[in-house]
Amino acid sequence: MAERVFFFLCALIAISTAVGVVASRNPVRSALLLIANFLCLAMLYFTLAAPFIGIIQVIVYAGAIMVLFLFVIMLLNLGSPEVQQQERELRRPLAWLLAIGLFLILVSQVFLMVGTAPLSPSPVEGGGGSTRAIGYAMFTQWSFPLLMVAVLLTVGVIGSILLARRRSV
Repeated sequence: MAERVFFFLCALIAISTAVGVVASRNPVRSALLLIANFLCLAMLYFTLAAPFIGIIQVIVYAGAIMVLFLFVIMLLNLGSPEVQQQERELRRPLAWLLAIGLFLILVSQVFLMVGTAPLSPSPVEGGGGSTRAIGYAMFTQWSFPLLMVAVLLTVGVIGSILLARRRSV
């Protein structure tokens, strides 16, 4: 029952942060909401017994890709410098409320883990979320699309280098 409540809570937060990404006019706020969305998706992967995909979600998307997005936003100076006084007054209580809520969720999950068996293996042993299954599928069934994505990314990197070189000359 607690897993189902946690799943629906993460799903609700993921949906609300996705709406916030689209609805926000401030690009920095949109990027931060997208990071929260990626973290909620990682939690959903963990509840679905796919820990490898959840870890990759955090490392690749919430880490590397979003750092790149924030760097580009700051480089282009897309953020608005003035912040209204009402927003400043509202931020501190919301930050405390969010911090307390996240702390309570963490404590409840610790108590749930202490009450259950210590780190039992996942019910889907060698299933869809394991590294072996992902590696096998990636280099057999999906090898051609993987190579096409690599070529597209290489073309994108070369194109961005050429555009940056033209602009600086």
